[in-house]
Amino acid sequence: MTLPHAVILAGGRGERLGGIRKAELRLGGKRCLDRIAAALGPVEAPLMVAVGPEATALSLPAGAEAVADLTPTQGGPLAGLAAAIQALRARGIEQGLLVSVAVDTPLLPDDFASAMSAALGDAAAGFAAWGEDFYPTNAIWRIEALADLPSMWLSGKGPTSPRALLANLDSRRIDWRDRCTDNPFRNVNTLADLLHLQRMLAKQSPVLREK
Repeated sequence: MTLPHAVILAGGRGERLGGIRKAELRLGGKRCLDRIAAALGPVEAPLMVAVGPEATALSLPAGAEAVADLTPTQGGPLAGLAAAIQALRARGIEQGLLVSVAVDTPLLPDDFASAMSAALGDAAAGFAAWGEDFYPTNAIWRIEALADLPSMWLSGKGPTSPRALLANLDSRRIDWRDRCTDNPFRNVNTLADLLHLQRMLAKQSPVLREK
């Protein structure tokens, strides 16, 4: 199977965490950014990290490259996804698969990219779910289905969030309950979230904590 491309969406400002850059948060002794990069599994090089304009100094994992969010009018994860599509097009890549992952989901399952690729089937996009909960930023997309995304985003037309974009596509819900014993997509938006995830990591094996 051809490897998917991948982008880690790391442009959030972490305002509810006091402006802390989520990519730099450490859980179990490891940065969120490094945890996500490792858990993705094999992807096409380079691994893209979508960053906001204030995050140009972010230290990247080996083999990764930064792509600047397309933010003419607004930010958010769709700005990072649009930037990734634009970067792929600049390299002449207009077909294939692109996996997107939010940087603040530190419990992301191992080999997330390959599992999402295998579960996509013939759909234009697929998004991770855990029962009734679903996570539009942790998704897989057919690159050709997003061909117009950068221009739509720059013009202020079209969907304004990954959730809205998925609703416009033939998207597939990919439920992870049969793969994981607990919800692996819990994210870090508040201090309470951070403390909860720290406790979850502390209950896991030492090997997992040091991933």
